[in-house]
Amino acid sequence: MIKSKREKRERLALVVERLKEIYPESVCALEYGGDPWKLLVMGRLSAQCTDARVNIVCKELFAKYPNFAAMADADLADIERIVMPCGLYRTKAANIKDSSVMLRDSFGGVLPDTMEELLLFPGVGRKIANLLLGDVFGKGAIVCDTHCIRICGRLGMYPESLKDAVKIEYILRDLIDINEGSDFCHRIVTFGREVCTARAPKCGECPLGELCEKYRK
Repeated sequence: MIKSKREKRERLALVVERLKEIYPESVCALEYGGDPWKLLVMGRLSAQCTDARVNIVCKELFAKYPNFAAMADADLADIERIVMPCGLYRTKAANIKDSSVMLRDSFGGVLPDTMEELLLFPGVGRKIANLLLGDVFGKGAIVCDTHCIRICGRLGMYPESLKDAVKIEYILRDLIDINEGSDFCHRIVTFGREVCTARAPKCGECPLGELCEKYRK
């Protein structure tokens, strides 16, 4: 394990640059079409569900309820029916309806751009809030999803046994240029799906091999 914070910062900076070379375009896996409210909804639906499934489900969801006003007035049972394939559908349906009501009644339809205010929305934790802050508002953000947590642990930024997303977010904030954070996390997701998978990482052909603590061991 790398012990020096300086060494971690230097290595992570090299990882950031290497991922830029591999994936020149940094793209959010959730296809929200630039609408902040839709990203909030899709972020909530993505909990314990794949982004691919969320994208499919939301085609019907947004066709029927295309904006927060329509969702706020929607029948909860119908929302539940549509989002059922995403799992935890009763909680998620209630959250996205209640969030739409809150956006309409408390924020005048304009999504706030601070962590503190975003965390007021039902079902929104730091991961979704950071996703919104980075993608919608262009602010420095670290989205600690499962790919980010797994891969940065393998790289040696913290013990692999650490799974606390909030602790990891603050560790990475201290190691990375925060202005690179949002794009880095999107690239890590793609890298985690294509190369550094959870069950069968392709270590022998990994373009980050010499920068990875797990591989070097």
